[in-house]
Amino acid sequence: MSQQNQILNKDEIAALGASLRGIEQKLLKQSQQTGTTRMWFQGEEPYFDVFFELKNDEILWFQFTLRGKSLSWDSRRARFQTGTTNELNYNDVSFYAASKTIENDIQTNWEFVNLVRLILETRSAENIFAKVLKLFD
Repeated sequence: MSQQNQILNKDEIAALGASLRGIEQKLLKQSQQTGTTRMWFQGEEPYFDVFFELKNDEILWFQFTLRGKSLSWDSRRARFQTGTTNELNYNDVSFYAASKTIENDIQTNWEFVNLVRLILETRSAENIFAKVLKLFD
């Protein structure tokens, strides 16, 4: 069993999924020129976010961050990329949340990918989450 999944049991995974709340669309920059739409969900835990960029109701890009780890997917590459964020580096001068940086992993962290899937599955009844779960197949 992975270290990530040992830390989070079924109830904790369900609680994380349930805590995600949509952020008002007016706070997100939408591109009228390219016809893209952005969606942002924020969890109750600090640094827990899910971002989506869509065009014609199809996911172009998404990013999931939790506890200093990230998972992203881009339609141009059509593969998962995991990484580490700077959000948990307390001595970092870029402590301002909007200045998040991600250092990509050399090898995909499949344990984190699986954890993300488990969290997203708790919201599978919602259209956007059902769409992103198809990327895991």
